[in-house]
Amino acid sequence: MASKPGYRQLLRTPGAWSFLLPGFLARQPFAMLTIGIVLLVQHTTGSFGAAGAVSAATGVAMALCAPQVGRLADRFGQRAVLIPGALAHATAVTALITLALSDAPLWALLLVAVPTGASVPQIGPMVRARWAHRLGGGPLLPTAAAFESVTDELTFVVGPVLATALCTGVHPAAGLVAEAVLTVVGGLVFAAQTRTAPPAHRDALAGRSGGSALAEPGVRVLIPVFLGIGAVFGGLQVSFTAFTEAIGQPAANGLLYGVFAGGNMLAGVACGVIAWRSEAHHRLPRAYTVLALVTVPLWFAAAGGSPVLLGAVGLLVGLATAPAMITGFTLVERLVPARSRTEAFTWLTGSVALGQALAATTAGQLTDGFGSTAGFTVPLAGTALAALAVVTLRRHLAPRPAQPAEARVVARGADHRVPVAVD
Repeated sequence: MASKPGYRQLLRTPGAWSFLLPGFLARQPFAMLTIGIVLLVQHTTGSFGAAGAVSAATGVAMALCAPQVGRLADRFGQRAVLIPGALAHATAVTALITLALSDAPLWALLLVAVPTGASVPQIGPMVRARWAHRLGGGPLLPTAAAFESVTDELTFVVGPVLATALCTGVHPAAGLVAEAVLTVVGGLVFAAQTRTAPPAHRDALAGRSGGSALAEPGVRVLIPVFLGIGAVFGGLQVSFTAFTEAIGQPAANGLLYGVFAGGNMLAGVACGVIAWRSEAHHRLPRAYTVLALVTVPLWFAAAGGSPVLLGAVGLLVGLATAPAMITGFTLVERLVPARSRTEAFTWLTGSVALGQALAATTAGQLTDGFGSTAGFTVPLAGTALAALAVVTLRRHLAPRPAQPAEARVVARGADHRVPVAVD
């Protein structure tokens, strides 16, 4: 009997370590960018509002442009897109630093924030596309999705801490300088790992919408799913801050968010070692309904003024977030042909970024207008709307039978897929 899929089998995939380690290095800047911008712009302008506006402009630009970057990577190959993209991003960040230190007006900072966000290298989706290519639709795909979710969470623990330490202990611009350097160095090292990269599909663009991943209805259903997950991240970041300041314990902010992130990581690790009996398109509506339900007590816990109770509810939200996210990423491989897979992953990661930016802005406005607990309604609203969409449209999440042309493409590419060693 074959052994249950697990991390040991996953990490024994031939060639995996050649892209995992460079990928981890190259994705650190993604988590450093927003906090680096906030700390630098707030220092130079004295305004958190201005800092938030510049960081939000960066996030929106990234969310809108990431799918186009992913589509180019599918068409021309990851290396061809990543190298010029990393250099362009470092140039844009350098311009942003120069303008901020020169006391440039806010409109100038917002203007340069657009190319800064638009050029963010999409390392996470590229790593996920490599896993999908190497595993070839095997039983380890959910494990790979869980592994990547945990890696993302670890990135968002390490990156902001590193950027904050540099900005506060070295220079206000040091966080962004490190972000630009890591983008170039990590991006070039990752791009050099060509052996594990999925092949370019320049001649495989026939079909609806020019071969775009959005031609697949299931991807269009997954976009609100990941917007809702972004609403959880963005809403909690702002609301935890407002809550801890209101109760006079601002130092508890990091602890509360850490508990939430810890729950997310713990659930992600568990998802990777479970041998699922049901298909992903059946699991997602159930997992997302649970996520929406556990966000309901957030406002009540915050209204009670107890950080312990709020932390306990935050832990539950974290435990429910990872299964929904991991199942959504797992569905991409089932729904989207290889020629559009990187683009599909970038639509989802971009949706998280956009949902996070919109939720942070909305939660901030609610907090200013209605008090420190009002922002906790944002995760509930975002996940409830997304749950309604996924339950209503769940039929589109079921993988379609392979068409004859698609079967021939898979057959031609079978020799490029490396079998996974199992115990």
